Amino acid sequence: MLSQLDKAKVFRALHTAADGFVIPNPWDVGTARVLELLGFQALATTSAGFSFSRGRPDNSMPREPLLAHLSEIAAATSLPVSADLENGFGDAPKYVAQTIRLAAEAGVVGGSIEDTTGRSGDPLYAREFAAERIRAAAEAARSLQFPFTLTARAENYFIGRSDLADTIGRLQAYQEAGADVLYAPGLTSQEDIATVVREVDRPLNVLVGFPGIVLSVNELAGLGVRRISVGGSLARAVFGEFLRAATELRHHGTATYARTAASGGALNELFSQTTQVK
Repeated sequence: MLSQLDKAKVFRALHTAADGFVIPNPWDVGTARVLELLGFQALATTSAGFSFSRGRPDNSMPREPLLAHLSEIAAATSLPVSADLENGFGDAPKYVAQTIRLAAEAGVVGGSIEDTTGRSGDPLYAREFAAERIRAAAEAARSLQFPFTLTARAENYFIGRSDLADTIGRLQAYQEAGADVLYAPGLTSQEDIATVVREVDRPLNVLVGFPGIVLSVNELAGLGVRRISVGGSLARAVFGEFLRAATELRHHGTATYARTAASGGALNELFSQTTQVK
């Protein structure tokens, strides 16, 4: 089993590969172990998937349960794990810094901080203050005994503000504040993504697995994207199948969904292998 320092070094090195890498998003121990067995090189948690698994909407989990979740995921896999830390669980930079330190203590080797406030009437922090928050996160990350990879997120497109110039300006401010990786979820067009890659000098993460983006992993890598994540889309895919199956059972009294379900034997065999991976 790799140490946290070893995992951190592996994770940092993945961002230098010319062909990029895919970092899928598990939401519990079982999905983390399956993704490791399938050959992925690193994992990232998903606030949406974790919230859904607890019967709650996204961005509604308090920090303490999230930290326990991070610890559980990090201990369940030999892979490096990066954490979805939402907006850092507080407006003030000191809270963001504290969240970075606590996440590191939980066992992850990286984490992302958003520039969303969580307030519907005022959804984004002002650029300068958002950069100050990233600066505090970066200082906390640099104080650790291993290279914690800090990802800064510009959420314009995710909240429905398709402003490429402001998105680029925010990402540039965050890289100057010390972010190691930049991320603007919601970008969909080849032209916009290529423009962002040209305008920043940090590895760019692009989100796939939601309506509007049709670019493949290879196409994104060809644009210079270094990391590709899927957010809550794997969790939504599983919940989609569950909803269809449960709806069939409830309203039609049939169970044709079982025809395509994984067998108990196959899952037992799969999880026997993941135990060996651990």
